[in-house]
Amino acid sequence: MSSEKKNLSVLEVDEELLSDITELIHDRSDAALQNIMADLYDFDIAVIIDNLRNDDDAVYLFSLLKDDTASEVILEINDDRKDYITEKLSGEKISGIVSEMYSDDATDFVSDLDEEKKGEVLDNLDRIDKEDSDEVKELLSYDENTAAGIMAKEFISVHENCTVTEAIKEIQDEADQVDQFYNVWVVDDNNVIKGIISLKRLIIALKNPESLIRDVMNKDVICIEANTDQEEVAKIFQSYDLVSAPVVDAHNKVIGKITIDDVMDVMEEEFSENVAKMAGTDAEELEKKSPFQIAKLRLPWLLVTLFIEFIAVFIVQLHNEILEKIILIAAFMPIISAISGNTGLQSAAIVVRGIDTGNINLKKWWIPLFRQFKTNLLIGSAVGTVVGILGFLMSDANHLRFGASVAISMFISINIAGIIGTLSPMISKKLGFDPALTSGPFETAFQDVIGIFIFMTISTFLLTHT
Repeated sequence: MSSEKKNLSVLEVDEELLSDITELIHDRSDAALQNIMADLYDFDIAVIIDNLRNDDDAVYLFSLLKDDTASEVILEINDDRKDYITEKLSGEKISGIVSEMYSDDATDFVSDLDEEKKGEVLDNLDRIDKEDSDEVKELLSYDENTAAGIMAKEFISVHENCTVTEAIKEIQDEADQVDQFYNVWVVDDNNVIKGIISLKRLIIALKNPESLIRDVMNKDVICIEANTDQEEVAKIFQSYDLVSAPVVDAHNKVIGKITIDDVMDVMEEEFSENVAKMAGTDAEELEKKSPFQIAKLRLPWLLVTLFIEFIAVFIVQLHNEILEKIILIAAFMPIISAISGNTGLQSAAIVVRGIDTGNINLKKWWIPLFRQFKTNLLIGSAVGTVVGILGFLMSDANHLRFGASVAISMFISINIAGIIGTLSPMISKKLGFDPALTSGPFETAFQDVIGIFIFMTISTFLLTHT
């Protein structure tokens, strides 16, 4: 067995390796398979399991892993294959794997199991490790989108009246139970947070090993209340450059910790949700829902958008006389609708992102509005000039008027789109709705209607009035 693990994750999956592993699985060559797995990182084992063609082969390979390795690998496997594996494994085997996980990962994993399997796993976990079981049950009781829902129960705290030497001894005794830690919480007799001490400060304090922790700790500790929304948690970590933070209850007692890797997961989840909502869909639809469920979810959005787009049809019908005279107008309508719609969507995306990160203050709504207005003035002028020149060159008659109508329409449409795209997420947020929902199909559909209305109105005025 190699003394160094091989990193395969940066490369494409080796088809020859997959073929060899598949053959070894069919031959039930357990020792050879275990030797191969021992040379790989947990993530790379998950990649291999994901890419095996047969689900049962994936189950067999996974079942050969020791519980401590399996507890890391299962978290990296894609959801469909993970669901199949957990369905085939016994509740006792899953409980053994869960017992090796840290409490936050164990809670996330168990929460995804069906109710029958979840009950079986928790019952077995009670027998294996009552403390682990109680921690998972406690975390399951919290809202998964709050600080308490994403925190881990493994943390190190020391009493404010202990010495530096005693604190280090406490850390040494507890270190095996905690994955990574950068800070130690300082508490009183009632487990109320009193301060925080970093490992760096603790090492420096060893110059005077009998010093009391309360004299060397940092009293300015940033705590996160248990019911804080996970998005707000991410903003706090970003604003104060935190790598970890204690989670406290209503009485300021420490009940858990959140680390930067938890926050990264939250940011990825929230980003995926926002992107999906801006597209008028669900962030988990491709992973969790059947085609029928996906269609049922998306169809209402599309029907409402279709209704809005029909308004544009009526506007065009009202101006059919000028369309019959100047057919080139029809060729420019989709250009104006598309460009202005994209401009509005870009503005909306910027504002949604600003709201998420806290860079946009709704009480000062005019600041992002004015900034976007100035930006879209420049964009509208540039794009309007280009399409105006193209309209002038392509028209057979009334060259100047047609070019002017296209240029003015594009300029106005882009600027109105920018205003709508900037204001709609802020208004939505103010009303208590998710701003990402207002920035997808509706924004584009409304701008299609407005763009066509502006273009048809200006063209009718300039081209029929002499």
